[in-house]
Amino acid sequence: MFASIDCSLARLSPLLFAGLLSACAVGPDFKQPDAPKTTTYTESTLSKTLATAPGVPGGTEQEFLEGADIEAQWWALFKSPELDALIKKALQQNPNLGAADAALRASQANVSAQVGGQYFPAIGLGGGVNRQLQPSAIYGLPYGSDTYNLYNASVNVTYSLDVFGRARRTVEGARAQAEIAQFQLEGAYLSLTANIVTGAVREAALRAQMQATEEILKAQTNLAEVTEKQLVIGTVSKVDVTSQRTLVSSSQVDLFNYERNLAFARNQLAVLVGELPSNANLTKFDLGTLHLPQKLPLSVPSSLVRQRPDVRAAEAQLKATNAFVGVATANLLPQFTITGAIGSAALTSDALFGPNSALWSIAGGILQPLFQGGRLLAQRRGALANYDQAVFQYQATVLKAFQEVADALRALETGAQALKSASDAERYAGETLDLVQQQYKLGTASYLAVLYYQNQYQLAKVKSVSAQATRFSDTAALFAALGGGWWNRSGPAFQPKDIANKDQNETSGNN
Repeated sequence: MFASIDCSLARLSPLLFAGLLSACAVGPDFKQPDAPKTTTYTESTLSKTLATAPGVPGGTEQEFLEGADIEAQWWALFKSPELDALIKKALQQNPNLGAADAALRASQANVSAQVGGQYFPAIGLGGGVNRQLQPSAIYGLPYGSDTYNLYNASVNVTYSLDVFGRARRTVEGARAQAEIAQFQLEGAYLSLTANIVTGAVREAALRAQMQATEEILKAQTNLAEVTEKQLVIGTVSKVDVTSQRTLVSSSQVDLFNYERNLAFARNQLAVLVGELPSNANLTKFDLGTLHLPQKLPLSVPSSLVRQRPDVRAAEAQLKATNAFVGVATANLLPQFTITGAIGSAALTSDALFGPNSALWSIAGGILQPLFQGGRLLAQRRGALANYDQAVFQYQATVLKAFQEVADALRALETGAQALKSASDAERYAGETLDLVQQQYKLGTASYLAVLYYQNQYQLAKVKSVSAQATRFSDTAALFAALGGGWWNRSGPAFQPKDIANKDQNETSGNN
């Protein structure tokens, strides 16, 4: 047990040994984990520039800047004043962010409470009056009994010597838990801003898909009317008419689904902002008004573990469990306390502070746990197991962080290529449909050909819009995966306009 104390004091006298132990703390000292030894995020080398699709939203050229830092307000790179205003409002009103901020303030208050309780003596002022009856026999006298009042007032002091570092480890653990709350707040901040960006992109994509479907539906409806006229003169069959009307109805179903999903997206944005969906009055987003960031900062892999809030929170959890191992170890060792009191006692209140009423006491104590049914040893084993758990959780969090960055990078690379192909496919499908429709009206193309190329164009148009939105979403995902630049932010994560009755629960004392 005592061998775990990392101090070489065996040759010192017992008195000096007891005095110098106050500079030691049992249990291992925390050491920050090393960053993973890697220089790349992906298995194969990435291109520094991504494919382009000129003329369509999201088709801008993008370039990776290795080692560049991330701006605190990275979403401003999308150059959308409406998006900036929405995020600003969310940072003021989102209840989850507010709850994380309150949790941080509670953890910080707990640190102050632990510092006050562990490092400083407890001083209390007491007073009282008793009326009591006592027989004279307790004083060795043979007669009667006495009834009297006893007044007393005293100042009591209790202090626990931190010989083996139990107090220091307790405060260290509390500070680590406050760090966990701090990085959980940063994680909530990052998640909120990223979700609003992707939510706005999703709304814009659904709106574009709705518009494309409406245009396709209009063309399909016009062709259905032409087909019905041709049925009257006998140039097409009834099957051609019903097939075209089926296609019209199918597009109408797609349109209703887009309308539903668009409503869901706007409701989600309203809740993220901290508003009721009925009262949110949100702006409408359009892919054409969003600008794809051309420069993408790419942090070096060794700095990722210092940037990601979830990794920092896992590291703080590791620090906290390490401190609690020290607390559990110190609980096995002797506990030293000093108590003292000074005051006065008298039979009347007038004499309470007289020359003959003074009293004082001072005492020291030591308690060495000997047998508690194995409770203290089991607690220490549990603390060690909790530390092992925190180690594995930290490793898992780091692996997940690197996976998300690698996924985002590959998504950007393939998404740029996919948009280029989808844009080409949409253009070719549109040109083909126009030609076939003209041929059909002239009687040189079959209805089946028109039906086929209508379907092809509809699919190509929707895929192109989806690929455009994916470029914006993947860009936001990269910023989030790299940590979001919170370390460059000057203000707090939660920025409410006004907190009513802010100090209503604060007390004026220092209890």
